[in-house]
Amino acid sequence: MKILRKMLLPFALLYGFVTWSRNFFYNSGILKSKSYKFPVICVGNLNAGGTGKSPMIEYLLKLLLPEFKVATLSRGYKRSSKGYRLLSGTETATEAGDEPLQFKRKFKNALIAVDADRRNGIEKLQQENAEIVLLDDAFQHRKVQAGLNILLTAYGDLYVNDFMLPTGYLREPTVGAERAKIVVVTKCPPNLTKTEMESIRVRLKLQNYQQLYFSFIDYGEEIISETTIAPLSSLKDKNFTLVTGIANPKPLTDYLEAQELDFKHLAFNDHHNFTNTEIVRLQKESLLLTTEKDYVRLRENFENGQLFYLPVKTSFFNKEEVFKQEILSFAHKK
Repeated sequence: MKILRKMLLPFALLYGFVTWSRNFFYNSGILKSKSYKFPVICVGNLNAGGTGKSPMIEYLLKLLLPEFKVATLSRGYKRSSKGYRLLSGTETATEAGDEPLQFKRKFKNALIAVDADRRNGIEKLQQENAEIVLLDDAFQHRKVQAGLNILLTAYGDLYVNDFMLPTGYLREPTVGAERAKIVVVTKCPPNLTKTEMESIRVRLKLQNYQQLYFSFIDYGEEIISETTIAPLSSLKDKNFTLVTGIANPKPLTDYLEAQELDFKHLAFNDHHNFTNTEIVRLQKESLLLTTEKDYVRLRENFENGQLFYLPVKTSFFNKEEVFKQEILSFAHKK
């Protein structure tokens, strides 16, 4: 696989030139970005794959909902529906996309919408009297100019160590990071030291206007199903199957192994749409644990007590209050 990626280097260079040129045209005003008179916050990344965007969106929802009417706008990756859709929470993951449905199930008072056309989606949400719009995974969507860009990069896969698609996993050249006011290094190990933080800061070569934060995935102490909440420790004397359809399940498997849990792992691609054959196979397992994103796709196919998910959230090592204040100041500014 690595040899094949290296063979694709000419295509990566071509792709990098095309995306660089596109950004140049937007930055110079030849192509027009639309900005808005109310707060629009974009959460995105340079790398293709999991950097923790969903936990960050949920963190922002928890922070902002007490004061504002907050909306999220996603494209609804792999959904069957088309165009703009404002979620009610009764949709299936196939109709709405797994992550938007996850947001709506958890934050019922939020406006959760999907639309590949971000401009159209924002205008529709304005008609719903949204006071703030959170754009999920729209860093490369240059037709919209967010008032605040939050760029995520995973600790084990910093964008400065990557290369353009298809040789690497970068969606655009690393200079694109300069559009972000906030950069968050996500999925850091719990024992990350200040020395390592400073080393990463140097390697990222941030601009003076950019603020850097470090976060980690904080796993819940309980597992949850439609009708049951149980302590994670209740799995210690049980053999169970972990099912994941996420970009990088290693932090989760490492965490469960650290809890001395005995499980087998069935790994699928990110946003995997489970086939009927796969569902039947999983139904034969006595106990299944999955991620919250996968749970919204699988839940309707299993009996109560058979399928659980382990919730996660974003937590910060330091400067969390500074991060919160930066978000709230921007939200109140317009």
